[in-house]
Amino acid sequence: MLIRSRRRSEATRGEVTPRAIYDRRREFLRAGLGLGAGLALGVSAWPAPAGAALRGMALEYEPSPFSTDEALTSLDEVTTYNNFFELGTGKSDPHRHADSLVTDPWSIRVEGACENPGNYALEDFVNPWALEERIYRLRCVEGWSMVIPWIGFELNRVIEQARPESRARYVAFESIHDPENLRGQRRGVLDWPYTEGLRLDEAMHPLTILAVGLYDEVLPNQNGAPVRLVVPWKYGFKSIKSIVRIRLVEEQPPTAWNQSQPGEYGFYSNVNPEVDHPRWSQATERRIGAFRRRRTEMFNGYGEEVAALYEGMDLREHF
Repeated sequence: MLIRSRRRSEATRGEVTPRAIYDRRREFLRAGLGLGAGLALGVSAWPAPAGAALRGMALEYEPSPFSTDEALTSLDEVTTYNNFFELGTGKSDPHRHADSLVTDPWSIRVEGACENPGNYALEDFVNPWALEERIYRLRCVEGWSMVIPWIGFELNRVIEQARPESRARYVAFESIHDPENLRGQRRGVLDWPYTEGLRLDEAMHPLTILAVGLYDEVLPNQNGAPVRLVVPWKYGFKSIKSIVRIRLVEEQPPTAWNQSQPGEYGFYSNVNPEVDHPRWSQATERRIGAFRRRRTEMFNGYGEEVAALYEGMDLREHF
């Protein structure tokens, strides 16, 4: 069992939102809505909840030993300061235009080099596995970071159910493509749909999760509803949102930002303070809600858990 301890470079609880406020909010929701011991992800505090596939489902979860004990970023900042280019390139655009993301009905296709491909309705995709609350840092390439209480399950459970063939070496992900409703996809900012990929051992790592909620709620549209990837040791753009397809493949798959600007966004995109973006330093970061900058940690502070995945690799070349 891996439990991360607080590092000297991490925030104190007084710098961001106190955990006690979050806990009181949880108690208020359960008391006011009569949810009892389970968590019902059915009433959203945000203007754009996920579709009916999850609304009303009683989803119980347990806290995870993988969680950091850092102070949480405020609920308001988590849901109003976002990167989601399908909904616009400004940080406030995803929240303002979240209603245009249609999440009901929703299905996910699992396919490729596997023995058990299939189409999964969202409720079928979530129900078989117990959910956990994973409090992870999300570090964005622009130099800012958040600490978010995600609710989800390990991606490796989906991959194991698909039964990968021996030739499968990578996992490719594809997001929703709906330019009629998603204004960002009517612009040539990226080659739509958004795609991402991981090496198979990265995808199987227990830190890698599929999230369906945060802060006791169904995942809001602006944060990637109804299901998104979270890979906490990589820059945030690797954590693809609104997933509709997962493929097991032999060759390294093309990914949206690497295709668009390969000199700036590598396939691996591990958080690395020693590899700068061509237009800014990655040596420091600013936690949203705090004022002082802090030193960026290698692998976003998860080096003890994931550094062995890259043993012998030149992480300046394979950035």
